[in-house]
Amino acid sequence: MDYGVGNVKSVINAINHIGCEAKVSCEISDIETADGIILPGVGACGYAMTVLGDLSEVVRSVALNGKPLLGICVGFQLLFDESYEHGVHKGLGLVSGKVIPIPSTAPNGGRLSIPHMGWNLVNFPDDMELFDGLGDGKHFAFANSYYADISDADAKVAYTNYGIDIAGAVQKGNIFGCQFHPEKSGEDGLNVLRNFDRICKRNKQ
Repeated sequence: MDYGVGNVKSVINAINHIGCEAKVSCEISDIETADGIILPGVGACGYAMTVLGDLSEVVRSVALNGKPLLGICVGFQLLFDESYEHGVHKGLGLVSGKVIPIPSTAPNGGRLSIPHMGWNLVNFPDDMELFDGLGDGKHFAFANSYYADISDADAKVAYTNYGIDIAGAVQKGNIFGCQFHPEKSGEDGLNVLRNFDRICKRNKQ
């Protein structure tokens, strides 16, 4: 989905590289008929929800009806109930939780550099489909000042440690999200996108 918050070109380049057929669109008919939806984005949740506008209900509807949805970076943060970036803003409410600032001080008293930039190890639970075949964990590229505090009992979470544990990825049924950028994370990131492609194809059958 190209809804005006950037990062679409690099995502579509990665999708094309792995041989996946994709269409860049915000047309309701395309969203409803697609095998799966990728919701990318950079910037702040509040602005992203504003420009998404009425399409937010379309995205919610298709996701709640079983269509695979992958949120990347801000698209990941939009999956949750609310964001506290530049005020309090409602999200899509697909996964219970809130998006809050990364603190500048770790529990051990160390200083944390904000924003969180660069490569961090994400540790995988055994049963997260986005990471099938990738072992126990891989390094991915992050760029974020806020993180998701996830409270959903039905969600599976892969964490990265940045002085505090930060949710690097989430899965709740057919709803997936990555705080990191798979499209900027080399071969391992491409394998995450390949796994999402397989999820979409399996769901279609």
